[in-house]
Amino acid sequence: MTYSFPGRWLGGSALVLGPVLVLAGVLLRIRFGFFFPAQLAAYAAHPQLIVTAMSLFTGGMLVLAPAVLLLGRMIGVHRPRWAAWGTGLVLLGLFTRTFHGGIDHLAYQLVRVQGPATAVQAVAGSYGAWHLYRMPALAVVTGWVVLAAGAWRSGVLPLWRAIALALMSALALGTLKGTQVPQSLIAVGGLCVALVPLGVTVLLTGPRPSGRAATVAALVVAALTLLYFFGPEG
Repeated sequence: MTYSFPGRWLGGSALVLGPVLVLAGVLLRIRFGFFFPAQLAAYAAHPQLIVTAMSLFTGGMLVLAPAVLLLGRMIGVHRPRWAAWGTGLVLLGLFTRTFHGGIDHLAYQLVRVQGPATAVQAVAGSYGAWHLYRMPALAVVTGWVVLAAGAWRSGVLPLWRAIALALMSALALGTLKGTQVPQSLIAVGGLCVALVPLGVTVLLTGPRPSGRAATVAALVVAALTLLYFFGPEG
């Protein structure tokens, strides 16, 4: 029996959880302004809420990586070139968003340590600084469109759900970006419509996991939860 990463259970679970985590992060910060001064002020007033929103959003981007790998593998059965380009571009975009999540975290720590005014000044003064991850910005926008086209042409997704997946290209990119209404809701809503049902189908197709595998998965989830709530800050 051959194994192909990420496999049915990891990939299927990621297809369901990734979009849901991103949506939760987007909804938690919806009442705050979109640009970075409002985001820093929101952290100063509601630090736990903003950290939770950021953690869910960035965590969702990480979870989407195995989901995209599985989707690419499914597309590649009939459309290997579409799968290669779409998967590669989307993964590059996910790495870029994770990088921005690290910048956001540092900016919030500036608020905590030195105050909102200093943090706003520091972010404003360094906002246009060059870094390697500015270069893949086009991949963030185009990757979901290419992947969606491949999913439709390969028959993995019907046309209307492929269009929903392509809407993720509308999600704003950059440092300390909040929820943009209605663009963010349309983009992430489309992601949920496209991938969550596919993930459920993947999980329900085939044998159930063994008791040992389920126990290990539960322990991993419990450990990650404990680390989030009781791990070291910083």
